[in-house]
Amino acid sequence: MIICDCVLICLGFFIRVEVRISAFQRSSKKGQIMFKIAKQGRPFSAFFFGPNTVLKAAAFSAMLALAGLSVAQTAHPVSMAAVDEHRAVSNSAQQEYLISPDDLLDVYIMDVPELSRTYRVSPTGQVTLPLLSRPLNVADLTLDQFADLATQELKTQGLVTDPRVTVNVKESRTHSVAITGAVRKPQIYFVLWRTTLLDVISQAEGLAEDASSVANISRGEIAKRVLPTKGQPVAEVSTVDLEKLFQTGDPSLNIDIYPGDRVTVAPAGIVYVVGAVNKPGGFALTASRKRLTVLQAVALAEDMKSTAKGNKAMIVRRGPQYPGGREEIPVKLKEVLAGKAADIPLQVEDILFVPDSPGRKAALRGVEAAIQVATGLAIYRP
Repeated sequence: MIICDCVLICLGFFIRVEVRISAFQRSSKKGQIMFKIAKQGRPFSAFFFGPNTVLKAAAFSAMLALAGLSVAQTAHPVSMAAVDEHRAVSNSAQQEYLISPDDLLDVYIMDVPELSRTYRVSPTGQVTLPLLSRPLNVADLTLDQFADLATQELKTQGLVTDPRVTVNVKESRTHSVAITGAVRKPQIYFVLWRTTLLDVISQAEGLAEDASSVANISRGEIAKRVLPTKGQPVAEVSTVDLEKLFQTGDPSLNIDIYPGDRVTVAPAGIVYVVGAVNKPGGFALTASRKRLTVLQAVALAEDMKSTAKGNKAMIVRRGPQYPGGREEIPVKLKEVLAGKAADIPLQVEDILFVPDSPGRKAALRGVEAAIQVATGLAIYRP
């Protein structure tokens, strides 16, 4: 709105200038001035400026200046608000950051280039500044506290009259977050202070295709120290339902992640189909396909062979809670296919074994073989 008003004013001014120019041109006989470059001592170029050109340029310049001023006045408050917010977040992180051994710090001392450089914190938590008689103990100090300590030491030892010290973090091995498991880009990356679970997953470029809906967060020392001060319980491992977080955006599930924490996104798991099927292998579960039934598993294995003994099939379910470390669940596949028996849901790491030889001993030998080869089979992912 302001820009439109400025343009209209300038156009009105421009029209009035045009009328006066026309009158001036009728009465003027000379409207051209030739300029010479005195330094060269000869004509370099000729410029002909009539009153028409000069006044037009003045009007156009005024219009541009007013429009630019209007835009600057409109945009300035928004940009400054964004800058202020960014500075507030940055300053808060700087104030909360605690220095750790092996940190790489940028130390700048105004007007003292000999001391202004990058320093590595020693494994014992000390930094040695040249000219100081003793190293400084900086572990567990904030950046501002380190700057104050360096300032005081420089003054006390008479090295700098009025030192002004600033400290920033360049690298930190301790202040990093690891994200592993079923993500597109597992990595360890530096964080100045706390971040959120969604930010960490975003940093890893999202979930992998075989990811489950479960994220496990193993807490580091910083989280164990900070969370109790906020009245929050601290568990060695916290579990978050990612599906619920993505669908609802519940902020309580987007938990804070601190330096030293480890985020692991569990894979959805695998179900194995072995024996007399056309495509034996392991079939990965995904976020969109969290469960498989016996019929679905047989379909993924491209059906049974003609020699298969469907009613002798069984599910081998392993676990320390079962006698002998496993449970064998009989499955009458022919009856399930005919709709005469219930379709049994499979669990992660289940082995569906379909024998192709008659006899109990042959079936038992087949189970043992199935368990041995299951982990070596090809894994099929959707």
